[in-house]
Amino acid sequence: MREIVLDTETTGLDPLRGDRLVEIGCIEIFNRMPTGQTFHRYINPERDMPVEAFNVHGLSTEFLASKPLFTEVVEEFLEFIGDAPLVIHNASFDISFINAELDRIKRQPILRERLVDTLLLARRKHPGVSNRLDDLCSRYAIDNSRRTKHGALLDAELLAEVYIDLIGARQSQLILASETRITVASGFGETPRRQREVPLAPRITDEEREAHRAFIATLGDKPIWNDFLPAAV
Repeated sequence: MREIVLDTETTGLDPLRGDRLVEIGCIEIFNRMPTGQTFHRYINPERDMPVEAFNVHGLSTEFLASKPLFTEVVEEFLEFIGDAPLVIHNASFDISFINAELDRIKRQPILRERLVDTLLLARRKHPGVSNRLDDLCSRYAIDNSRRTKHGALLDAELLAEVYIDLIGARQSQLILASETRITVASGFGETPRRQREVPLAPRITDEEREAHRAFIATLGDKPIWNDFLPAAV
């Protein structure tokens, strides 16, 4: 299943009072594993940057003045997220800004049914404690030392790691990996190997296989090749 972990930075806390989007960062995950595909854009908010917001993310009015407008990146953004669920920490905040920008250019809003709010997940799993992103990184031993200021792409990367732990997917992957590991005996001891979920199609013919076995039979009583052949052979 494809999901998009998303984070934003803004000029403030309320899009209804004129605050605007200034950065979007997205991480693609597939079957709860990051794929390496990302989307990241800085956006010109067409307004000044309040000092309170600048102190949070360090994005100045001067820096953003040369960046594209939201309308110039919206197609690429919507194409990247597609129809995948959006994993967001405190989703109502980020989606309110994105939908305000979409409304400003007369585009359809992103439906809240698509949202996976990791803050709500964390509150259910860890009630009565702080569940900020930094707190969750500490709880799950995720290195957030690079997070000296907020940044949409970095925060999305950290959130992807948190999300995998939060829903128990990492533990499931470890269990699956341990169950699918086999050992192959060789002259150097037992070597652990992982089985493929879907075996590769054979590239040799039955005739070539039989010819190879006939060749092995000429190598003596205990050729090392026999260690790699099925017991029946």
